[in-house]
Amino acid sequence: MDEINNIQPKEKEEVRKGFWQTHLEKLQASALNLLLTVVAAIALMCGVCAIVFFATVKGEEQVMVPDVVGKELGQALLELQDKELYQKVQFRYTDDPDDAGKILTQNPDAGAIVKAGRRINLTVSKGVIVDHVGNYVGEMLDDVKIALQTMFAGSVHPLIVLSEPSYKSDKSPAGTIIAQDPPEGTPITSPVKVKLIVSRGSEFETTKVPNVVGLSLGKMLTMMASSKIVFDFVPHIALEGERAGTVTKQQSFDSQYVKNYTHMEVEVALPSEQDKDVQGIFTANISRYPYAVSMSLVAAKDGKRTTLVSFEHTGGKVTVPYVVEHETELTLYVAEKQVAREFVD
Repeated sequence: MDEINNIQPKEKEEVRKGFWQTHLEKLQASALNLLLTVVAAIALMCGVCAIVFFATVKGEEQVMVPDVVGKELGQALLELQDKELYQKVQFRYTDDPDDAGKILTQNPDAGAIVKAGRRINLTVSKGVIVDHVGNYVGEMLDDVKIALQTMFAGSVHPLIVLSEPSYKSDKSPAGTIIAQDPPEGTPITSPVKVKLIVSRGSEFETTKVPNVVGLSLGKMLTMMASSKIVFDFVPHIALEGERAGTVTKQQSFDSQYVKNYTHMEVEVALPSEQDKDVQGIFTANISRYPYAVSMSLVAAKDGKRTTLVSFEHTGGKVTVPYVVEHETELTLYVAEKQVAREFVD
């Protein structure tokens, strides 16, 4: 600075300008270097991020799904593990006992290209629901049918199929299974047909023939509920001297005792013109049964349901007297299953 002070004023001014210009140029150069450094750092960071991104996108190694259908579960798991694949296992029953423990299906299918670490869905057989014939003796036939239908619901080939049963007189209640073939405990290696012998009740059981002439339709319903006679009602328009809505004639037999559920024809007189209540005979043709089954006739009107009578019948032509209001729907049920309907105008 002393040198600057010794210089003439004009020269001194020029020296000062040169000094600050030099410093300014240095500052500009430093700023440029800083900018270049920042840009280089940003470029380096972007490069690193790009490398990480593409490494992530590339993901795990691509592998081919092996074919494990039909193989034992343990072997299938080893093959999947070798490919670095995971498994999700579901079990279900099959019709073939030899399938137990084997792979039934896989998803994705064999040959598919997936990333390592992918989960493969496997369906494995638990074998058959049952592996031997049960004991059905002493059970009711209908109960056994329902139980087997439920057990093999959805099966294409049920392992146990009931043959058409044979019926014989026995002291057991009608419908009771009294013998079976093959016997209880027989191993099941393939679908098997079970032959059953079913009781039709004692042929020696008899019932006394009731005298129903003169009874009203309402009292006949009460008689049906308690009697082991199958009444076949034959209607006609009341003749002169006959009282409408009553029994006018009944079939006669050589003995006052007949076998249980013997059919007896009963003639009923109906009015020529109906009043508020309609009197008539409900008629339906249904399947025949080897023994008497429970039935009921239900009347429905305006959402209200009433059971007119519950009785036992062997099927075929079923006739039931009724006294109901107009616009009533009558429904016949067999073992709680609807089989016929009739609308009363």
